[in-house]
Amino acid sequence: MKKNGRADSTIKTVGKSLRKLNRLANLDKPDSVKTFLATIDLSNDYKRILCSSYDNYVKFHGMQWIKPKYRQSSKMPKIPLEAQIDAIIAHTSKKLGTAISMSKDTGLRPIELMSLRLRDVDLIKGAVYPTTAKGGSPRVLKIQDNTLAMLNNYAISKQIESADKLFGKWNSDIYSARFRSSRNNLAKKLGDESLKSIRLYDLRHFFATMLYKKTKDILFVRQQLGHRNIKHTMKYTQLLQFEKDDNYTCKVAQNVEQATELIENGFEYVTEMDGLKLFRKRK
Repeated sequence: MKKNGRADSTIKTVGKSLRKLNRLANLDKPDSVKTFLATIDLSNDYKRILCSSYDNYVKFHGMQWIKPKYRQSSKMPKIPLEAQIDAIIAHTSKKLGTAISMSKDTGLRPIELMSLRLRDVDLIKGAVYPTTAKGGSPRVLKIQDNTLAMLNNYAISKQIESADKLFGKWNSDIYSARFRSSRNNLAKKLGDESLKSIRLYDLRHFFATMLYKKTKDILFVRQQLGHRNIKHTMKYTQLLQFEKDDNYTCKVAQNVEQATELIENGFEYVTEMDGLKLFRKRK
């Protein structure tokens, strides 16, 4: 797979799947694997991943089998509230908080974020130049001023050099595990079980939904997410139908400077009354 140019993340997934199958079935007997998949209580999505991984093993060893068809299910993501994400950021370590804040602002896949080096970020302008995973288009992303301040503070405290990875030896698995642990600790501390339903990947969904809400430009959202196929981006257009149920923070701007500051902090213009401009932002 390495010789054929497959991504390290793909190779890692295949290896993990084959190790699981090897514990529960005989890899050298395709019928044994098919029987296991047919009888085990796993989601079709996971069975599909196991089948694809085992298909590499079959081809490499010159064996024959009829690959079972497990169709990928489709489900709309649940978007966390911004206040919930900010609460997790505020109650965790400097390193993890910086990573979560960057995920929230950029929608980077965990593997993309963990691959960033300090030189990939403009520490003055807050521009991020990631290496896009899954063969998507290259893109430039922007982090908010508060996140940029966190990143600068973190980089200085850890004495990170230009060529160093921002988050050291962390990979997407470690990042995900640390996120879950911090999220669960906060849920216990606040007595709020709803926090446990927030997944790390939901930060990417949050970014995409808020970006589409702000721009109404699905092609721009697709480019910012690094999607190859726009059908994966279209789901975010459906999530806005529920915005009438959302809670908002409202602000008033009395002049251009105040309005500019609100817009830079994610507020959207609503209307003008008595010479004052009203803005709102989803909590």
